[in-house]
Amino acid sequence: MRKRLHQRDDSHNSDVKSRLRKKEEKQSPSWLKRGLFGLLVLFLAPVSIKFLLDLIQHFVYTHRVRVLFFNDLSQPADFSLNHTINMYLTSEEGISLGVWHTVPDRLWKEAQGKDLDWYQKSLTDGSPIFIYLHGNTGNRAAPHRVGVTKVLSALGYHVLVPDYRGFGDSAGEPTEPGLTTDALCIYHWVKAHSGNSLVIIWGHSLGTGVSTNTAVKLADQGVIFDGVILEGAFNSARQEIPVHPFIWYYWKYPGIGIFFPKPWDRNVVVFPTEENLKKMKSPILFLHSEDDHLVPIPIAQQLYEVALNAQNAERVKLVTFDGSLGYLHNGLYRDPKLPGILKILCDEHEHTYTDKEEIVLWMNTVGPYHNRQETYKYFSLPFCVGKKKTINHYHETLGEALQGVELEFSGLEINFKDEVMQKNYCEIDLDKAKRDAFVYAIKNHYWYQMYIDDLPIWGIVGEADENEEDYYLWTYKKLEIGFNGNRIVDVNLTSEGKVKLVPNTKIAMSYSVKWKKSDVKFEDRFDKYLDPSFFQHRIHWFSIFNSFMMVIFLVGLVSMILMRTLRKDYARYSKEEEMDDMDRDLGDEYGWKQVHGDVFRPSSHPLMFSSLIGSGCQIFSVSLIVIIVAMVEDLYTERGSMLSTAIFVYAATSPVNGYFGGSLYAKQGGRRWIKQMFIGAFLIPAMVCGTAFFINFIAIYYHASRAIPFGTMVAVCCICFFVILPLNLVGTILGRNLSGQPNFPCRVNAVPRPIPEKKWWVFMEPAVIVCLGGILPFGSIFIEMYFIFTSFWAYKIYYVYGFMMLVLVILCIVTVCVTIVCTYFLLNAEDYRWMYGLFQTSFYFGYMAVFSTALGIMCGAVGYMGTSAFVRKIYTNVKID
Repeated sequence: MRKRLHQRDDSHNSDVKSRLRKKEEKQSPSWLKRGLFGLLVLFLAPVSIKFLLDLIQHFVYTHRVRVLFFNDLSQPADFSLNHTINMYLTSEEGISLGVWHTVPDRLWKEAQGKDLDWYQKSLTDGSPIFIYLHGNTGNRAAPHRVGVTKVLSALGYHVLVPDYRGFGDSAGEPTEPGLTTDALCIYHWVKAHSGNSLVIIWGHSLGTGVSTNTAVKLADQGVIFDGVILEGAFNSARQEIPVHPFIWYYWKYPGIGIFFPKPWDRNVVVFPTEENLKKMKSPILFLHSEDDHLVPIPIAQQLYEVALNAQNAERVKLVTFDGSLGYLHNGLYRDPKLPGILKILCDEHEHTYTDKEEIVLWMNTVGPYHNRQETYKYFSLPFCVGKKKTINHYHETLGEALQGVELEFSGLEINFKDEVMQKNYCEIDLDKAKRDAFVYAIKNHYWYQMYIDDLPIWGIVGEADENEEDYYLWTYKKLEIGFNGNRIVDVNLTSEGKVKLVPNTKIAMSYSVKWKKSDVKFEDRFDKYLDPSFFQHRIHWFSIFNSFMMVIFLVGLVSMILMRTLRKDYARYSKEEEMDDMDRDLGDEYGWKQVHGDVFRPSSHPLMFSSLIGSGCQIFSVSLIVIIVAMVEDLYTERGSMLSTAIFVYAATSPVNGYFGGSLYAKQGGRRWIKQMFIGAFLIPAMVCGTAFFINFIAIYYHASRAIPFGTMVAVCCICFFVILPLNLVGTILGRNLSGQPNFPCRVNAVPRPIPEKKWWVFMEPAVIVCLGGILPFGSIFIEMYFIFTSFWAYKIYYVYGFMMLVLVILCIVTVCVTIVCTYFLLNAEDYRWMYGLFQTSFYFGYMAVFSTALGIMCGAVGYMGTSAFVRKIYTNVKID
């Protein structure tokens, strides 16, 4: 029975298997079709993309994807932005961009019910302005974009969030050139309405590509962003495709990528962020989450390295956020540390703060009080650092680097309007070596310099007792900071806590911060550093009056020469035409007319002479422009700004050098114009850089803070080769072609005329006339030079640039008049060597040889220009057979 049941079960199982086999055979064609269809979708869809360019465009710009369908973008209050206005800007014909402008939180009450005109005017309040360029999905109302806007507004910044063309309620269809044009439109609109406010561009995801494209476009026009923030940056648009949420699965299969490059290029969708970073000169801050699922963190690190190599660690920063926080690609705005990071980027140089906002105390240099130029890093003395994390100096300029300004973070915690009672911040473990270092500093009266919000503070290291047997260190820094509104207007330091220096002891360093309200205006906060009596001395005004009298005298003297003496000469020469040959020969023994055939003879060294004249003209242009800028902008309030401005202006005025030097060299028959161009371009830079670099090696040996970093030296050399030289070449070509033809009023004799022996030979020699002629120009400026040198070598700030402009004008007039008189004396002595040494007419030897040489070259060029016009004028009226 059991056997029969087993047999039945076996037969039943075989029947079931048979039926299943037949069913599978019947269904197999259906699975085959589905498999083939899947392969068709997976492999043929990318091929179709090769021909469907609009599909590729949609993969990059998912502007058609709407998350919020029924929200009105013209009503930003619907998104809890109640101090925001909606507006529309025209990017180009037919393209209207929807833009939100959010004002700082502190203005939210005042902003209620205000119109567009009020919002535009608010941009001039001095607060930093952020232009936020969003990613490739949705519009400006996306939650994370609203979140970023709120963070920035709470920090006291203006925020403009535009939708690119095709996004949100903006017209048009997105393309890479179009998005870049839109960003440029927003930037130019902001600059036109914001005055001198700090403007920072923040790009997120696709916006990082738009930001770098825009930065490079503006850099080509000579415009550098105040700052660029790149959040979730990618290498290029094509590298973003594999992680696009709608097509990532195509890239799971080998060989698919070969179908994309050509349509990609035809669509002009590149966004070459990596290549752009190599060309950018703006400060850059990278923000990236370690768990970013769309752009992996290694891409951000790679881009950071590229930007770092293109600039330096002071201007390029990378801030990463722990992956465990779950910020992914869009959530960085939620991080509580983000406001502090942004404040370092903006507020220190915009000088606006909110309550309890971090204030940075920078330590600069230390050195002997009686020698301002001998400075060392603050921490070259064994001072200790506070416990707070170090913050790098973000905005170091070329001028700061050349002047040895190297700020180091003190490590002290200071917050706006937050008072700190006396508090220890570190301890110095004083061994014998450290004690000896402090003793040496105290013996030499070392002072240190610090900065808070760009305001300098000075303090003394320590003091000795009367017998100089015991030495004491000041250990307590008592800071008193004055504020007016949201700005710092005054800082005072009192050194207390005198502690005797005893080896093998520990010395506690402490500080305190007291805040007080002040009525000082922010614009006047540097007045306390200016010494009014420094420029109110009677001798200062007497020197100006004396210079004016000298100008009147010299102008009168030159006028007398031109109007009376020359008129008599012309009358005498007119009578000579009526004489016979014998009488004419007798009357032709003296006078400036006798050298008309030699006076326009080329100088003995035309190449060097023309290079000096061209350099002098450029120095005069630089002096004039820099003084005007200093009068308008108060450059003394910013570290290194005067030197940075001078370097920029010198490079920009290189065509002036080439034009005047090249045209003069061509007029004098010079043929080696390329050599002349090189000498003219590098004459002043070689002199200045050679002297500076020589001194720099000494500074490096002594570990002084004045040592110029090697990277800065390379940057200066690059400016010379890649900016000054090409611009000088342009000026030389223009000078040779436009005014390089000789146009002398008298022809030059083939054989030089012998110079007659002078009755007063000692006083008529060119070298003697140069030295005597230099006395008057020197006398017209030496009082002002005293004040300038005093501000350079001592603890004074020169700020009366109106006086400097007046002295420059007087100097030019005096130099021209003196050279004309000296030249007339030489020509009357029938000495046609009127071009010898004129560049040295006001040359004097001072403590700064480079400054004196540059001043001498400038005065020589000015004197030559004036005298050349005089000589041409008098010989134009001479009748020559």
